[in-house]
Amino acid sequence: MTGATGSTSSTRSTTPELGPSAVSLALAAQPFPSSKILGLRVHAVTYDEVVGQVRGWVKAGEGRAIGVANVHVTMEAYDDPALQASLNDFDLVVPDGMPLVWVLRRRGFPLPDRVYGPELTLRLCALAEEDGFPVGFLGGTPEVLEALVERLKARFPTLRVGFSHSPPFSQGALPHDPEMLRAIVESGVGILFVGLGCPKQERWVARHRKELPAVLLGVGAAFDFHAGRVSQAPGWMQRAGLEWSYRLAREPRRLWRRYLVQNPRFLWKLLTG
Repeated sequence: MTGATGSTSSTRSTTPELGPSAVSLALAAQPFPSSKILGLRVHAVTYDEVVGQVRGWVKAGEGRAIGVANVHVTMEAYDDPALQASLNDFDLVVPDGMPLVWVLRRRGFPLPDRVYGPELTLRLCALAEEDGFPVGFLGGTPEVLEALVERLKARFPTLRVGFSHSPPFSQGALPHDPEMLRAIVESGVGILFVGLGCPKQERWVARHRKELPAVLLGVGAAFDFHAGRVSQAPGWMQRAGLEWSYRLAREPRRLWRRYLVQNPRFLWKLLTG
């Protein structure tokens, strides 16, 4: 089953008891374990490890790219070798979907939980508030973006939002916009959350990761969730890997292909690859 197992790296060195900043810098010097799932390299990481790594990157002023992978992202990458190659070049690809966590556990990685994009967004906003650096948001409609920023600032009162932009809707890639890129750089954001939807956000991050001195993170539906426009599945459904059924029931016309076609394909390819 070469397609199912892929390659696996299990390097993870231990560090002595250190403060948060020291841990962040130590983590920056070591690779995280990873395994390829249908060709997509996914890192076996926890929330705390990701937050610690991002803290180190922001302190160093480094431009980095993080992918948030679920079954949808994995299958989009499987069907598009160029997208898969771009994601495999990201600095981190975290396991957002429970099926990916289950695969990693079966391969010997004792992950306690997934790294869920909306939850990771909140934890990174808490980090930004604590460390005092600004964050940015790219994507969503103007109404969603306004509500998102308002609700996040209510939750994190001293959070600095240095950049927010709702680009015109387009089915294809966003056009190159030098003025927008310049505004992002001048804003000094340490983290830029990109909510353009998969695979547009992953392609945008891949295209601009070398130009922007910030951690770029594609977070998909997190904008709608945290803006209060779309409800999240109950915790027990998320833990059971049933979030897809909750979302499908609420948006069947938009999501039917993702869940009723791609989910079975993922399982079939995993078992027969």
